[in-house]
Amino acid sequence: MRLIYFDVDTLRADHLGCYGYNRPTSPVIDGLAARGLRLDNVHASDTPCLPSRSALSTGQFGIRNGAVNHGGIGTDLLPEGARRGFRTEAAAHSWMAPLRDLGMWTTSISTFAERHSAYHFDAGFNECLNLGTRGIETADQVAAVARDWLLRNGHRDDWFLHVHLWDPHTPYRTPSSFGDPFDDEPVPTWLDEEVRAAHWLLPGPHSAQELAGFGPRDVWDRYPRQPHQAASMDDVRRIFDGYDTGIRYADDQIGQLLDVVDVLGLTDDTAVMVTADHGENLGELGIYCDHQTADQHTTRLPFVLAWPGLHGPGRDGVGRDGVGRDGVGSEVGTPAGLGPDAVDTGLHYQIDVMATVLELAGAEVPERWDGSSFADALRSGRPTGRDHLVLSHGAWTAQRAVRFGEWICIRTYHDAFHGFPEVLLFDLETDPHEQQDVAADHPDVVEHALARLAEWASDALAHSPTGVDPLWTVMTGGGPWHSRVDVPWYLDRLRATGRGRWADHFAAQGWPRPPGPALGVLGP
Repeated sequence: MRLIYFDVDTLRADHLGCYGYNRPTSPVIDGLAARGLRLDNVHASDTPCLPSRSALSTGQFGIRNGAVNHGGIGTDLLPEGARRGFRTEAAAHSWMAPLRDLGMWTTSISTFAERHSAYHFDAGFNECLNLGTRGIETADQVAAVARDWLLRNGHRDDWFLHVHLWDPHTPYRTPSSFGDPFDDEPVPTWLDEEVRAAHWLLPGPHSAQELAGFGPRDVWDRYPRQPHQAASMDDVRRIFDGYDTGIRYADDQIGQLLDVVDVLGLTDDTAVMVTADHGENLGELGIYCDHQTADQHTTRLPFVLAWPGLHGPGRDGVGRDGVGRDGVGSEVGTPAGLGPDAVDTGLHYQIDVMATVLELAGAEVPERWDGSSFADALRSGRPTGRDHLVLSHGAWTAQRAVRFGEWICIRTYHDAFHGFPEVLLFDLETDPHEQQDVAADHPDVVEHALARLAEWASDALAHSPTGVDPLWTVMTGGGPWHSRVDVPWYLDRLRATGRGRWADHFAAQGWPRPPGPALGVLGP
């Protein structure tokens, strides 16, 4: 069989038309969803970029594979030590290894491994094509390489092609020749002037006053679509327009590549999936143009799968009700089947979906994986999904979240100077953009979530080669890599920009925050 995996970096599910977005960002992806399967509740187990793709390539949570950071301690896969063979276990059981065993020719077109010095991601690919542009390329550059590859290799009987597009990622750099497709489209109504003004007084990297990090970055001056601050609603429009235009540009290039597949006569024998490494915060939690937390919008991914020859009940077989929502209970997806126009509402890790793709392709899922296939349930139209998910972040903040029912409960160990409380709780059904922390109003829900978190960590570490939580090692090593700033310098900036109370708050807490507990496990 033939399979194309479009990996659109930093892509929010709710900014695609097939997920209900009001702007026409994704006509091609929407068309794939209409003839296939859309999964509504897929989350990256670990974020952001390097931890997410490390989990994807190993099939394991970061707490087990060791990669939870972007630099320093906890960035690389755990060494295998004396058990390391001629071929590492990570390579032998990578996401590509089962496809190679089937005889598929596997190719990746991506600059990710070089950008993050994460070459373990390449394990199992027959060939890795790197543009050498370190993630600052545009979709047309990637598509040119992919088009050439398809013309040379498309008629092979069995292949897997990974095409990695970065365009929604900051800095927003869609070529000016593409125009401004959303000039006349309204921005999302939840982020109004009242919200923007409140955010203007918040601290932290990628806050409203510092979209580029902890302060201005001259390099962003090269990109006219990218604002430096959210100083007005005009800037807010530029943020949404820049992000959404990046999606539309990537979608357009996906369409052109699918046209090549069609011209080659391969459409009926080529599976196509579209997803991302993580999402993006565009004002949620006061964070703009980045992915720094274990919240809903950084961890949730789109996942669209069009798989020829697999047919289920489609739209008529999909219920819209019946999902368990008992406050502290389960959420199990309604039956979906595999299209056309099917929807699965169950909670899944991305590595669950990849395990499912392997099984659909006829491959065996490695036993050491944390991802679990639900292919049989999809084929039969049975409900799918986990009772809850535990989601981790270790590159900006140090956080873990529990996602269940309508809730997401976030436990913070290092807040990256955002001023988050130790526990946040949001009702995503009534507050999808995480504006109202209701932890104090629902102590039973918080207690339930933290108990699930403790159980998950205990079980994961019991099956870990070291028994030590890598997020704990990140904290003992000085905190997440992106948040290792000159603290007095940043506190001075806060005072100079009308946020002195936050500078005083962090100073009183003795920032940088001291290391976590000395038991090798972060407590709930």
